[in-house]
Amino acid sequence: MTRTGKTSLFIATALALGLAQQVQAATLDTIKERGELKCGVNSGLAGFSNPDDKGVWRGLDVDLCRAVSAAVFNDPDKVQFIPLNAKERLTALQSGEIDVLSRNTTWTSSRDTDLGVNFTGVNYYDGQGFLISKKLGVTSAKELDGAAICIQAGTTTELNVADYFRKNDIGYTAVVFDTSDQTVQGLEAGRCDVLTSDLSQLYALRTKLSNPDDAMALPEVISKEPLGPVVRQGDDQWFNVVKWTHFAMVNAEELGITKANVDDMLKSDNPDIRRLLGNDADFGKGMGLDKDWAYRIIKQVGNYGEVFAANVGQDSPLKIERGLNALWTEGGLQYAPPVR
Repeated sequence: MTRTGKTSLFIATALALGLAQQVQAATLDTIKERGELKCGVNSGLAGFSNPDDKGVWRGLDVDLCRAVSAAVFNDPDKVQFIPLNAKERLTALQSGEIDVLSRNTTWTSSRDTDLGVNFTGVNYYDGQGFLISKKLGVTSAKELDGAAICIQAGTTTELNVADYFRKNDIGYTAVVFDTSDQTVQGLEAGRCDVLTSDLSQLYALRTKLSNPDDAMALPEVISKEPLGPVVRQGDDQWFNVVKWTHFAMVNAEELGITKANVDDMLKSDNPDIRRLLGNDADFGKGMGLDKDWAYRIIKQVGNYGEVFAANVGQDSPLKIERGLNALWTEGGLQYAPPVR
């Protein structure tokens, strides 16, 4: 290659890198200029994203967005929550209507590779199950031959049910609704015999029945449902911000840092704690954040264990066991790379 050719290639490469950097910085810059984060959430799923009686959004997925806001703005409340149903959620992200989707969405290969989006991690490990009236006397999903099953459209549950019933050579009739609320209403009204969804949703939807104690979950778990936040592809900086927000909360729980003791932990000699809280080195700089980004998350929102307990765990009406969502040190799957 001639010197002129090399020079032209260098210039083209530099321009491409410069353009890529501009694209990568676009989302965070836009959010800062706007003064708020636009977060897509479920329109109403207890424990994950649901407005309380004062209209304040609460839930595990809600707190992920509040944590991002704390990291970016030093204020967890600079978030506009945009309720979305299953069919419109990914389109809203692709179109730029929202900055991040934090809405009990399953990480699958097709979603990850075909839709122009990236999953930033798993904030809830789940699996699909079945909710049924106890009076039917059914104790296993394999006894559901010929059953009418309420299913939410635009979800992975449709394919999972089809696969499970075909594999077990049993028939069923799908009764499809647009929203999760409609599915539970369909079950209560007798339009279907069974409601199927992720187990986390079944816990929440069961509370909406007029007599929750009359319904039970069958023992079968028929799928893997890793749920997590989603961002658009092409913006690595923003991808890192959302990804490391979750990782910071998991690391904080592992290190024993809580909302209550985070200020005392600033005095710790533990190098892992000092790095996470911004005492040693600046690990926010590479993401366009201040060095105390993780301190802000923990102080204003909490660590992963605190958020789990308050929204879906033992301190919540749902009282879901940690199970797969326990830390890796406690036999679960929640594991975060170190801040270093």
